[in-house]
Amino acid sequence: MKQNGLVSALTAFFAVAALPASASGPAPDEAAFRSLYRELVEINTTLSVGSCTEAANAMKKRLLAGGLAAADVQVLVPPQRPKDGNLIATYRGSDAKAEPILLLAHIDVVEARREDWQRDPFKLTEEDGWFYARGASDDKAMAAVFVDSLIRYRKEGFKPRRDIKLALTCGEETSETFNGVSWLIEHHPDALKAAFALNEGAGGELGADGKPVALQIQAGEKAYQDFTLEITDPGGHSSRPKPTNPIYRLAAGLDKIGAYRFPIQLNEITRAYFKAQLELAPSAAVDDIKAVLRDPPDEAAAARLWAMNPAWNSMLRTTCVATMVEAGHAPNALPQRARANVNCRILPGVPMETVKNTLVHVIGDDGIAISGIEDPGAKSRVPPLTSQMLEPVRQVAETIWPGVAVVPTMSTGATDGRFLNAAGTPTYGLSGMFHDAEGSRAHGLNERIRVKSLLDGRRFLHEIVKRYATDGDSATN
Repeated sequence: MKQNGLVSALTAFFAVAALPASASGPAPDEAAFRSLYRELVEINTTLSVGSCTEAANAMKKRLLAGGLAAADVQVLVPPQRPKDGNLIATYRGSDAKAEPILLLAHIDVVEARREDWQRDPFKLTEEDGWFYARGASDDKAMAAVFVDSLIRYRKEGFKPRRDIKLALTCGEETSETFNGVSWLIEHHPDALKAAFALNEGAGGELGADGKPVALQIQAGEKAYQDFTLEITDPGGHSSRPKPTNPIYRLAAGLDKIGAYRFPIQLNEITRAYFKAQLELAPSAAVDDIKAVLRDPPDEAAAARLWAMNPAWNSMLRTTCVATMVEAGHAPNALPQRARANVNCRILPGVPMETVKNTLVHVIGDDGIAISGIEDPGAKSRVPPLTSQMLEPVRQVAETIWPGVAVVPTMSTGATDGRFLNAAGTPTYGLSGMFHDAEGSRAHGLNERIRVKSLLDGRRFLHEIVKRYATDGDSATN
C-alpha cells in the first residue's frame, strides 16, 4: 500500500518506535490473559438477565490485584439501574498536564439462547483454533485486552508520559434502553475526558489463504436513526372493502423507499478506503471503484459494486431500509392502522432533518406520518486521521504482519464512538484482530474469534497504546 506521504516527517519524532525485544517473541503472561478473558466472557451481561456491574467489579478486582491503586479504579453505577455499572480506571503517566488517552470497550452483549447455539453461548469454548461464545469478539475481546495491558504495564514498570484511561461501559448494544457512555458524559464527564480514544469499529481482513491482507483503522461512523411510518383509518368490515387501505398505502410508500438511492457522498476517510481497494479488491471491481471515485461518481458502477459487496454501497451513501411492519387488528376487519420501522444509517455531516424530508418527498403521501427520535450521537463528526495517528499503526503492524496494508475505513454500523465524537473526543476504531470473509458472527449464532487473531490483537494493542502514551503531542494534531 502507498504511504501517501505520511511517514517521512515523523521518523525522528517517533524515535521510541523500536519495539522491545519481547514483542518479537511469544507474548508474556498468556495464561493469565486467557484466564481473565474467560472470566469476562462467561459473566452474562445481556440486558434481560445479565449484569454489567458484576463484570465491571470482576475486572476491577483484576486491576487491583495487578497493582493499580484503589483510588484509580472505580465502578460507576446509575442509581436507577444497578446492573448497568461501568468500570473506570487510570494508569498514571509522568506528565499530569498531558491529556490522557482513553481505551474504550463495552462489556454488555447481545442476547443469546442456548437452544439456538451449537455450544453454550456463556461458556468460552476453544475448538479448532477458534474461541466461541457470546461476546468472544464483540466486545469482550478488546475489553479483556485493555484490562490485561494495564496489568502488564504495571508489571513491566512502564511509565507513560500521559495517563492511560480505561472505560468498560454498559449498554452499547441496547442504547435505546440505556447507554453507559452517554450517561457518563452527562453525569461523570471527567471520567471519559481524553485527547482521543481507541474503540471497537475496525479489525483486519484475512485473505483466502488465512494470511493478513489489510489492517483497518476506523475514523467516523454513520448515525443510526429509526423512523416510524404510520397511517390510520376508521376501518370497517372486511366484507366491504374501501377504495383505499392503510396496508396498501404503506406498502406503496415502502416500495418507493426501497427503489430510492441516496446520493453518493465520499468523505476523506471513505475516499481513502476506496483508493486502498484499488490495490486490494478483486480485479473485476477495480474499474468500477475508479468510476465511483470520479466526479461525478458513476451510479451504474456503484450498483455493480453493491452486488459484489453490500458494505461498499453502505460506505458510499446514506441508506434507509424497512426492517419491521405491523398492521391490522383482526383477520375479518379492514385495518385501522399500519405501521413500519425504517432504519437509516446516515453519513456523517448529513442533517437528520434532511433525511426525514427526503423520505417524505420520496413517499409522496401526506397520509403517512413520519416520526423519529434523534440519536444523541447523530451529530457525530469524522475525526482527523493524521500522520501522528497513522504512523505508529503502520510501524507496529509491519513488525507483526509484514507487508500488511493499513486501510482507513468508516463504520457503517454504530458504536459508542458516536457519543464521544459528538462530545468532541476524537475516537478511532483499532483492534488488530483479523477475521476471514465470514467474520466474527457478532450478534448472530455461534459468535467466534480466531485464537491467533485474539492473541495477535493483544500484542498489537499493547504496543500501540504504549506509543500513543509516550508521544509528545496529541495524535490528533
